[in-house]
Amino acid sequence: MGSSRNWTAKEYEYLQENWGRISLPTLCKKLNRTENAVLIKVSRLGLGAFLDNGEYITLNVLFKALGCKCVSGYMMTSWVEQRGFPLKHKKVNKNTFKVVSISDFWKWAENNRHFFDFTKLEKNALGKEPSWVDEQRKIDNAKNYNFLHSPWTKAEDERLIFLLKRHKYGYAELSEDLKRSCGAIQRRINDLGLKERPVKADNHIKWTSEQLQKVIQNIINGVSYDAMQAEIGKSAKAIQGKIYVLYGTESPDKVREILIKREDK
Repeated sequence: MGSSRNWTAKEYEYLQENWGRISLPTLCKKLNRTENAVLIKVSRLGLGAFLDNGEYITLNVLFKALGCKCVSGYMMTSWVEQRGFPLKHKKVNKNTFKVVSISDFWKWAENNRHFFDFTKLEKNALGKEPSWVDEQRKIDNAKNYNFLHSPWTKAEDERLIFLLKRHKYGYAELSEDLKRSCGAIQRRINDLGLKERPVKADNHIKWTSEQLQKVIQNIINGVSYDAMQAEIGKSAKAIQGKIYVLYGTESPDKVREILIKREDK
């Protein structure tokens, strides 16, 4: 179910006539749309009691569209307080709603794209998307394809322990063997309470200007550290460390912002 096709006048009419009268699953089935697509369209049409301007959607609807389960205190702090998410408050009658302008969201999201997995966002669910979104969706799709995201199995745990006890593999080699990201491997080592650690990368091997240029270009393009390690020939942690030395932060989004500001000067 679900598609990126435009809504027809007939579909608009059906939604307006039946919103609040029949169940959401039935609406989705009749319209051949996902739940997220219908809820977002409801918000844009102002069919709920909270909006009178289709340029805004509620924070809850946005989070659902992005694949987030709920609005948590951590997200409010991380998004709004630390990264300047363009949150607004809209009062209707006696109720106040947290809302965001769709255009403001896209401007913010472009500089904070590592926060999301854009494969979870239905194409055009928020209306016409900026050109960079589809490319980021392809990058995220490749990232998801390269690494496993399922729960660790007993066989995988045993393989991880076996490799660590050989004291010859770093994060990059472990990641390639286990098909897990470096971050996932680090978390699993901690969860299992293992004393062994991956072999540290040889810091005496100098970075080439070509490697650095590739890292910078990958960051600009929204590629994660894990996804770029094979091309660079360095582990994700080694790349993070080098970026921190150069820019004072490991956050790809903050580094991208720094690079864009330098280009504008």
